[in-house]
Amino acid sequence: MTQTARVALVGDRSDGVRSHVRIPMLFERLAERDGLELDAYWLPTDAVGDLTGFDAVWLVPGSPYRSESGAIETVRAARENGIPFLGTCAGFQHALLEFARNVCGLGGIGHAENAPDAEERLIVPLACSLVGHEGAVHVTPDTLAARVLGAERSVERYHCSYGLDARHLDTLAANGVVFSGFDGDGDARIAELPEHPFFLATLFQPELAGDGTRPHPVVRAFALAAAEHANSAVHSGH
Repeated sequence: MTQTARVALVGDRSDGVRSHVRIPMLFERLAERDGLELDAYWLPTDAVGDLTGFDAVWLVPGSPYRSESGAIETVRAARENGIPFLGTCAGFQHALLEFARNVCGLGGIGHAENAPDAEERLIVPLACSLVGHEGAVHVTPDTLAARVLGAERSVERYHCSYGLDARHLDTLAANGVVFSGFDGDGDARIAELPEHPFFLATLFQPELAGDGTRPHPVVRAFALAAAEHANSAVHSGH
């Protein structure tokens, strides 16, 4: 028996955000093309609640979020409870922010969009905005990203103005983050946690690839992880 996977889409839903319109369409395609049934629930960042009943969590774009702390707690819940997690654009930024604060001990570190006057910032304005930009991503072999994308190089679509301050990359990596995709200048574009069942964050937005009729490999891999979690929960009697 295949169980329908319950997926939390965490973000402040707006028809003005292209990814918010596109994601439900992609879920419909996954059901039609791959038989992957996803039951999606939109949760605003200021009212996330308990995530343990979900089979996967996607922290979607659309920053600044109404609640930075809600976004951070979303990442923490998925990370600590082994719930498949995908973070895209702002989701990538806040996934790294959560890890820096709660795992690396950088409690006061900030996000320049949310706290421009923060003394120490993990997420900073990009030298060149990537709003509406496409760029090559070079993928590290033998990583989750490499298995998902099936290529060493991919051209991806962005819609963001903030990214990781490279000065903090080594600290994050020393504590367990694997940076598995970089742009041509060596800036981090994909992050993952190899000890987790499925934890992937991309600064690019895979949900905006193409015309929406063929889900991006990252979206499909996330759906598969959600389905696997749902079925394992059924078989374990949870």
